Amino acid sequence: MFDRRLLKNFDYQLLIIVLVICSYGLLVISSATRGDGAESFVYLQKQAISIGIGLFAILVIISIDYLDFYRLSWYLYAFNFVCLGLVLFIGREGGGSYRWIDLKVIDFQPSEMAKIIIIITLARLLVEQKERLANPVQLIPLFLHVLIPMILIFLQPDLGTALVFAAIFLGMLYMAGVPVKNLLIVICSGIAAFPLLWFRLMDYQKMRLIVFFNPDIDPLDQGYQLTQSMIAIGSGGLTGKGLFAGTQARLQFLPEHHTDFIFSVLGEELGFLGGVFLLFLYLLLIYRILKIASFSKDSFGSLICAGVATMLTFQILVNVGMTLSIMPVTGLPLPYMSYGGNSILMNMISIGFVLNVGMRRHKIQF
Repeated sequence: MFDRRLLKNFDYQLLIIVLVICSYGLLVISSATRGDGAESFVYLQKQAISIGIGLFAILVIISIDYLDFYRLSWYLYAFNFVCLGLVLFIGREGGGSYRWIDLKVIDFQPSEMAKIIIIITLARLLVEQKERLANPVQLIPLFLHVLIPMILIFLQPDLGTALVFAAIFLGMLYMAGVPVKNLLIVICSGIAAFPLLWFRLMDYQKMRLIVFFNPDIDPLDQGYQLTQSMIAIGSGGLTGKGLFAGTQARLQFLPEHHTDFIFSVLGEELGFLGGVFLLFLYLLLIYRILKIASFSKDSFGSLICAGVATMLTFQILVNVGMTLSIMPVTGLPLPYMSYGGNSILMNMISIGFVLNVGMRRHKIQF
């Protein structure tokens, strides 16, 4: 039975920030898809429904003590492994990748769910091995724990989401108190393994990395998105052309303008000030999450919050960075802004876990 006394610790500020960002996203999606014919309203409607479902999911998550997920973590990990494996056999193709399972009612994307499950299960491992984290050898089981789902996601292929797992892993290790020298060993090992990874990349993935260093090498194909994105953001200036007055998305020059490149639309129509306002909202969001982490009653709760903060921060930096051509194009959505039901739902659930930790923050012995 849910104890209503927990609501006195509910972080309304965090939820309000999330809802403001979601509303901002609906506004920009509405503008980005306005010239897409009959589908323009459908995008807006589906996104609004996804946000509503996400709010209901938050209600469900906060009604369950997050320590129950500690006990269920290995069942969640096994379920995650099965779902990611099924994608490789029965996944629906889209854009050259197999990332979705057709459930008839919705297209389920296990890789989005996997982020949350890895945060929960890795948090449990870090709590259980807290006294042994100073030994670099003890990091190997933790690395393998994250590597398995990373490989399954990489095989879809989805390099961008796989890199999110690497960021979550490093961020949570740092927050768990792993010595910096051990983190450097992990980072250097990853850099050393990159040549092996290169030969496993698809041709278009290799071209994305090459184009990042030289956008003019393939201006009509792999470099096209980056060029159009920079044109859109650059033409927005300080205050933008005005909402619903952008041309790059409206005239179909900018691909994926309502998903991966939603920030480009925002930059063109609302300008530098509109982009800074969004980044300020994200800064407040991450601050509130880390503040809840600092007040958590136990290490498990703190690490869940740290994992969510790392996940969101990495996706924000990479998405905004790729629209400005300071990061390679990876296909990562902008949290709470980009169109996409799975992304919105799972990001809302992640906030549900943070709110859950905050509501039960009274200090007790773990």
